[in-house]
Amino acid sequence: MAEKRPEANTDWWRGGVLYQIYPRSFQDSNGDGVGDLAGATERLDHIASLGVDAIWLSPFFRSPMADMGYDVSDYCDVDPLFGTLQDFDRFVEEAHRRGIKVIIDLVLSHTSDQHAWFRQSRSSRDSDKADWCVWADAKPDGTAPNNWLSIFGGPAWEWDTVRRQYYMHTFLASQPDLNFHHPEVRKAVLDTARFWLDRGVDGFRLDAVNHYFHDRKLRDNPPSNRARTGDVPETNPYGYQDHLYDKTQPENVAFLTEFRRVLNEYEGRAAVGEVGDGERSLRTVSAYTEGGDKLNMCYTFDLLADDFDPAHIRRCVGDFEATVKEGWVCWAFSNHDVRRHASRFSKPGDDTDRVAKFALTLLACLRGSICLYQGEELGLEEADIAFEDLRDPYGIRFWPGFKGRDGCRMRRCRGAATCAMAASRRRNPGCPFPRPTWSGQSTGREAPARCWRITARCWPSAEGTRRWSAARSGSSVKTRTCWRSNARRREKGCSACSISRGKRSDGRFRPHCDRPRRSICPAMPPDRMADMP
Repeated sequence: MAEKRPEANTDWWRGGVLYQIYPRSFQDSNGDGVGDLAGATERLDHIASLGVDAIWLSPFFRSPMADMGYDVSDYCDVDPLFGTLQDFDRFVEEAHRRGIKVIIDLVLSHTSDQHAWFRQSRSSRDSDKADWCVWADAKPDGTAPNNWLSIFGGPAWEWDTVRRQYYMHTFLASQPDLNFHHPEVRKAVLDTARFWLDRGVDGFRLDAVNHYFHDRKLRDNPPSNRARTGDVPETNPYGYQDHLYDKTQPENVAFLTEFRRVLNEYEGRAAVGEVGDGERSLRTVSAYTEGGDKLNMCYTFDLLADDFDPAHIRRCVGDFEATVKEGWVCWAFSNHDVRRHASRFSKPGDDTDRVAKFALTLLACLRGSICLYQGEELGLEEADIAFEDLRDPYGIRFWPGFKGRDGCRMRRCRGAATCAMAASRRRNPGCPFPRPTWSGQSTGREAPARCWRITARCWPSAEGTRRWSAARSGSSVKTRTCWRSNARRREKGCSACSISRGKRSDGRFRPHCDRPRRSICPAMPPDRMADMP
């Protein structure tokens, strides 16, 4: 078991850089065509070379894989597809040895229908866990209890022939929602968190954190104004409802306070929540992060949408600054749920490498913490996958208007000489992805990874300082005070940086470092950088 370590800095997450590993497609160590924990351990040196503070490890728990691991059948074990608990312990140990913290995905709002909790709950209305899931009687005409919708299509209710009731599922019918109104459910999921904290993890990414509670009265959701948000694609009727009652309930705030108390039992632990709440997302982030007694930070889907222009970036950052007065945000352009931004932000004829480099540098200039998705530092594009190769149930359901998430969960490589995620064509019958293997990454001046490493030299640490190398040869590291990661907003910038709120004297945007702009990103389009907010 990984040893718990004392933490000198409990605010390591503030202004930190996270690197997301989706283990299924990151690195295969045994040749079965599926990435695993041992493979991820092999590639920790690459991640360490990026100067990141922590790794976000996507689900590796035991699962039937109906939703690629987000349908958990045992929260306290590793799925054999990814290895063993001993493999996980070694991964944590090796990451810590390199000074990298590890946060893991906790999928608490729902389980797999193969989980023991659901099996006992559906066995009888009188079982000990009868109310551990959300059950409701049918209407007199036999239809579902209300109009709630599943994000993955169709009603959010599935009829069970054993209990002769409907159970709620926000996602797949094989992913029943847990009933967080039940105190024993809350205790059980908190015990799950303690299990992994005892194994040495540094925190959690909480999946669908605003989906834990539902309205006890099961009231119908009203229609929405159909404002465009990044939470769901426009092809999904889920966006036709204003989700007042099936998520983001007031009780959630009290539970997150309970969760934070568990984190505080372990020094230096942190949690980041995924908030998908449409137009209310920032208000939800504010409620979940302010006060210092709930989540450390959250992220929304605002920058995960298709928009990429100065007005959109200005609006997202400005809205956050205006709405979230004391809380903290984690910005990202890509993750396992959306198209890779090198493809999403590029127009026909664009040089995707230049777009990727520019996006990396822009992301580094935003106040808050940031998250890089695996391959983002390499400028990887979205993979184009045929319908017959899809494994994502979301994509299968809404094809062809929405092609799902498989394209961002595998790599699209352009040759072993230039892509560190180059893959062979050896396949596993249960996995559509090429076998994940790594080769040498080009360190040329034009490589996106090189661009990131240059940018990272000016990245402020959690203590509010900036680190950069005085020379490529690895000479001593110097520090300066910087305004970017300070907990409190400052009206003026750091005197050492000669910057006021990230603006130049002529009112244009500039990076928060006093180095020449072109030295941060060698191939950054100057015309686009000058127009940014």
